[in-house]
Amino acid sequence: MEDVIDYYSRFDEWGRLDREPLEFVINWHYMKAYLPAHGKVLDNGAGPGKYSMELAKLGLDVTLSDLTPRLVEMAKEKALELGLMERFNSFHVLNAVHLDGLPNEGFDAALMLGPLYHLQREEERIRAVRELFRVTKKGGVIFVAFQSRMRMTLTSLQYPQHWKPHDTMDSIHEFRHRGIFNHADQGRFTGAYYYNIHEIKAFMEGQGFETVDLIGSSSIGGLLTNEQRQTWEEKGESQRLINLLIELAKDPSVLGVSSHLLYIGRKK
Repeated sequence: MEDVIDYYSRFDEWGRLDREPLEFVINWHYMKAYLPAHGKVLDNGAGPGKYSMELAKLGLDVTLSDLTPRLVEMAKEKALELGLMERFNSFHVLNAVHLDGLPNEGFDAALMLGPLYHLQREEERIRAVRELFRVTKKGGVIFVAFQSRMRMTLTSLQYPQHWKPHDTMDSIHEFRHRGIFNHADQGRFTGAYYYNIHEIKAFMEGQGFETVDLIGSSSIGGLLTNEQRQTWEEKGESQRLINLLIELAKDPSVLGVSSHLLYIGRKK
């Protein structure tokens, strides 16, 4: 995991969600609909804490963890900067497959919006979800992010020069079979795993969760160019566009073309 830690230590993840806000806007819309009104929430794989800060603003008691030490420090800095530190119970540098020190059934809700992107071995993915199950209270809601294998296939076909080794059909065919992506260029997004859409619910239900919903976090927004989005902004209908993309995020037919997916479930 050293290459993953190195990547996120250098990458501006907070800025990414600001520059490309649709994923955050859609996720947060649906998360707010299911989050408890009060209680303890774990943000596992929190990065610099973008979602954690919003959880804290809602008055929830937040525990934050991430694999990358620099991102955990950034999250602490953000909490101080925003005057939210009193809403945070603790900050941890932890691997999602071993949430050491976090109590059994200690959280009313839990997020895992990143770790499954980078667990390339099935046994590690299972361990991470079982750890999430362990720390969530019975009846607690969970939010887990996945990446779409179909969308990555499309992206590779559109921009092979940016996603090496996906600049050959042999490599793309292998990816379609295995879901594993290791970037050939140094310093790029790497060490990743992508899911087939039909596998997600079965995978989560196999670890003891009840499915509530599965949404496309970027909806069909990723298929629109900046120029196309600007057209709607110039018409004064940018908010109506966002509202439509939020609505379409629940449409099963768009899941494959959404780069990120949000699974919403409950612990039985």
